[in-house]
Amino acid sequence: MQLLKGQLIVLRALEPEDLETLYAWENNSNVWHLSNTITPYSKHLLRDYIYNTQYDIFTAKQLRLMICKDNLPVGCIDLYDFDPYHLRAGVGILIADEQHRGQGLAKDALQVLCHYAFEMLQLHQLYCHINADNLPSIALFTAVGFKETGNKKQWNKVPAGFVDELIFQRIAES
Repeated sequence: MQLLKGQLIVLRALEPEDLETLYAWENNSNVWHLSNTITPYSKHLLRDYIYNTQYDIFTAKQLRLMICKDNLPVGCIDLYDFDPYHLRAGVGILIADEQHRGQGLAKDALQVLCHYAFEMLQLHQLYCHINADNLPSIALFTAVGFKETGNKKQWNKVPAGFVDELIFQRIAES
């Protein structure tokens, strides 16, 4: 079995050719609330980001991988706030187009990333922060073995007011 290959998807490193795709995804204001983004990204900034992905996770403290189905990018998955001393990292995931959601691609990608993080990087735990009203993401992370471990009350501002932010963790199996 290939390390970054799942049943439905393959995870791969960013390539310079991904610039236009990342530009479209990062500037889609419909998903900004998922990553607490409130301003657009320039192509120059994203080009530099792609260039800097040449550094490994131990240097950059983050890793973004493209989620590909049939060799076409459908989303990305990130390890961020990588802490090599405490052996933990945050996880973020995006399936960019609604037409690709609900097909099990995110679950497959998250399972592959968890395997990579625990087996190859030897991490002890992964965590994520999810708005309490983001039921699809809660279901996704729970299905892959993440447990809710905290709740930040009225943490994130949304058009209707404020929403709690839930903390989920997955500890490596001993």
